[in-house]
Amino acid sequence: MTELIHRYGHGLWFEEFIEGLPIRTRGRTITEADLVAFAGISGDFNPMHTDARYAETTQFGARIAHGALVFSIATGLAYQLGVLEGTVIAFLGFEMKLRAPVYIGDTIRVEASVSKRRPVPASGGGIVTLDVKVLNQRDEAVQKGEWTIMVRSKPSQTSEASTVPSESQGMQTDAN
Repeated sequence: MTELIHRYGHGLWFEEFIEGLPIRTRGRTITEADLVAFAGISGDFNPMHTDARYAETTQFGARIAHGALVFSIATGLAYQLGVLEGTVIAFLGFEMKLRAPVYIGDTIRVEASVSKRRPVPASGGGIVTLDVKVLNQRDEAVQKGEWTIMVRSKPSQTSEASTVPSESQGMQTDAN
């Protein structure tokens, strides 16, 4: 799949998101700096994320990553694949279930597959639904759910040709 992106210089068009298409990212390790930065950006200073002594007294036994942080990193990992580069119109929605804690030092990755697609010609593309799992280094699903995106359709040859003036039309210049 990455060969396709490098060869064409863009992500997948709506028509290329066929049902069942697998999408797998590389892993990324969650760091203490991630938790600190996310707490600062989000304003979520819950001590289970920011206070090591407090977190030791919880059922988790240590600080855990914010669920929204894990989701944000997962979307970034998916975007880094390039399958949406220049073709995604909008991230329309998501529903994620948080299944297990993510600790500092855990490495997460995304496994997804296209579950539904619906053309929306008026948008110039269509809606793609992905079944998504965020997995840790032990292949345990820490988050699971669905992402819905709108993706551009592949430009037709006729629409590309109509944007380029023909020789008979000539180019408009100040001299004309």
